[in-house]
Amino acid sequence: MDDLLEPYQKLIRIVVLGRVFSVPENNVVLRQMQFVAPDIGSGRYCWNAECRYCEIEYTRGEGSPTAALACRIKGVDGMRIVKCAAEIRYNMGDALAGAPPADR
Repeated sequence: MDDLLEPYQKLIRIVVLGRVFSVPENNVVLRQMQFVAPDIGSGRYCWNAECRYCEIEYTRGEGSPTAALACRIKGVDGMRIVKCAAEIRYNMGDALAGAPPADR
């Protein structure tokens, strides 16, 4: 999987649907999700913003959630993904079940 990731120096913290994950910096959110949930690789994603199976809503602090495609936006430390397309929720099911809950 290392050949699928952009180069990174450290892991950053993101929250996906209320669960905490450490993922490689400098990568798009869908690759970061694949880092913790390898089943993403077998999902129905096109990886080029056409299928919309990777739609998310996220926040970077306070404010209303912003819609984006996980294959196009880079995840940043502290990002909170508050809504995911059904395909992502399905492929991340085991990872979400095993990850610690985020502190409020």
